[in-house]
Parts: sequence; structure tokens; C-alpha cells
Amino acid sequence: MNSSSETAVNSANSPVAPAAGGEVLVNAGITERNVTVQCAFPAGLITAIVGPNGAGKSTILGMISGLLTPDSGEVRSGETVFADATRSLPPHQRPVAMLTQKPLLFPHLSVLENVAFGPRARHLSRSESRRIARQELAAVGALELADRPATALSGGQSQRVALARALATHPQVVLLDEPFSALDVETSAKMREVLSKRLRQEPRPTVIFVTHDPLDVWMLADHVVAIEKGHLIGEGTVVEMLGQPATKFLENLSGMNLLAGIIEESGDVATVNASGVELTGLWQGNSHPGPQTPALTAFAPQSVALFDTPVSGSPRNTWQARVTDITPRGAVQWISLNLAGGQSIQAVLTPQAVNALHLAPGSPIYAEVKATQITVYPR
Repeated sequence: MNSSSETAVNSANSPVAPAAGGEVLVNAGITERNVTVQCAFPAGLITAIVGPNGAGKSTILGMISGLLTPDSGEVRSGETVFADATRSLPPHQRPVAMLTQKPLLFPHLSVLENVAFGPRARHLSRSESRRIARQELAAVGALELADRPATALSGGQSQRVALARALATHPQVVLLDEPFSALDVETSAKMREVLSKRLRQEPRPTVIFVTHDPLDVWMLADHVVAIEKGHLIGEGTVVEMLGQPATKFLENLSGMNLLAGIIEESGDVATVNASGVELTGLWQGNSHPGPQTPALTAFAPQSVALFDTPVSGSPRNTWQARVTDITPRGAVQWISLNLAGGQSIQAVLTPQAVNALHLAPGSPIYAEVKATQITVYPR
């Protein structure tokens, strides 16, 4: 198994019907890497692992896949022990697929033969392997690429094919290690849609993915695990981790203000209720779901204007707030604010503006953001 490529193997050498993934439990560590974690990844759900560089995220994937062997504790999936103090199953005996940012398709094979490789390695017939390959290519919107050589694909096409190849052996656990980091913004958005649709088809595998992008978390994840300095520092639902004050970690990670809520009005613009705070913004993409649909709003701290009196003209996005912190960063100052619903956002002002508004921790203030500066991401 190669950590820089997609890998998918199962223990059986005979055809096995697809099975739903079980809960993955990691209560293990690697001393050399200063990683010791105890966390659970719910069965059949998609869990995002987030944290700064060097936190131990990829180490967790390595212990699950078998690319790394823990020197303490236990790793298991359902009733199957992957590793403990007495043994460690080799990667090819684990019902695990792994996809990273480098698809590394076999250059001498066609797209179809790349995807059929896993089933053939498990001794399925050539015709059955190709049937499965076509099915998986269709599921990721890449069936028309079946006859192309692997070397004739774009980055996004290669990732689709690598995903199909990973899933062709019907793994119970799917690991994704920053699979979009080498793709451009438009291609990444398309791949999120492909992954979200494919990985939620029944029977659902247990999916664990590492990302630095909160949009990946919002668009893909059901559950979030936060890792820092080799230890678990928090976990919860996506709304809990993106919509509450404790999620400043994710807000800082993206450099954006992120508020999760429910769509109240849907038209050319969308109005989202985030725990009592209403935000109106523009849709991202062509999907415009109706009311009561979960959505994420994103806007830059630089787009937040602050006033000491109510804004005239009643702009759509005006909120009462209270200053919680002021942090100098170079030539500007970052203002941390609490909104009425308990959410945290940030604004960026010059020192002159901070002085003119007489801002200090505890100061009441009005925050305003133009609707054109807020992007709404439906889920």
C-alpha cells in the first residue's frame, strides 16, 4: 500500500457483497510522532478530521489503513481489530480504501482497466470486474472516460477515476487525505458534489477525511473531529463545530466568518437564520434549495463594517454585537465580536477606526455586511 496514492484492498479473495461500514475506534498512539488519540468515527457517516499542520491527522489515517503501526492501544472497525498490542493486520487484509491528493493511476492501463484492477485482484472474472468498473465510473460521472488512457486525463478526471477505483472493491472504510488540495477551485467544487453523492449511496461505508478547508467540512461531513498537537481537542456535529463560538479554530483556519443555519427565504438571494441571527446573501452555484434546508454562510472579516449607532437605511445584514477582543496584526487590528445568538465573527479595522469608535472589550457595536459580500452554501 502506498501512502501517496489511492489504495483499496480487502481480505477476501472471492466475491463479497457490499457491506455497510462499522464504527471505527482509534484508541492508540505512536510515540515517535507524539500522537495519542482516543476517538470514534460513527458507522456509515462521513467524519472530517481538522487541525493545523503536524497535528496528527494523517497519522490517524495511517494507523487505520495499516500504513503506520501504533506502538500502544488499539484500532478497530466494528468487531475487527486492525491493530493492538499483539498484532497488526497488514494493509491488504483490511477492508479499507484510501484516496489522497495524488491519484497515481496505472499509466499503462485504460480508465476501465484501472478501475477493474481491484476486483480482478480479488479473483473476480474479467467480465464481472469490468461490470463493477463501469458501475463505479457511472456513479462518479466518468463513464464516458472508460476507454481513455489514464495519461490523457485532467486532474479532476483523474481524481474521479481514482475514487471509482478505490470503491470498486466495496470497502467498508474509506479514507480521504486532502483529495482536493491539488485541484483548482472549480474542480474542487465539482468533486465535492461527486463525493457527497457517491459516498451517501447505500450501503454507506464509514468515511474519514482530512481537510484544511471548512467548505469541505460543510459540504461533505456529518461529524467533525478536531486534532491538535497529537490529541483530540473536540468533536461534534457539523453545525456545532461551525456554528458555535468554540469553532473559532475553523474560522481562523479558513480566514472567513462562517455561520451555519437554516434557509428561511429562497429566491435570487437567500436568507439564512443562524440561531436567531438572520443573514442575507448570494447563492454559491446553481442549486437554490427551499426553506428549512441547512446552509452555511461565509463572508470575509474585511467585509464587516462597524458603527456606534444603528445604520441608516436598514441594510439587510445589520446586527447588534459586543466586542470581545482586539488583536493587532501588522497595520490593522482584528476585532472579535459576539452576536446576539452567541456566534463569533471577526472584523478588520485600521487603528484609526478603532480609536474613532472608542472600541474596547465589552463595547456594544453595530455590525453591517452587504448582501453581495455574503456567500450562501446549501447542503
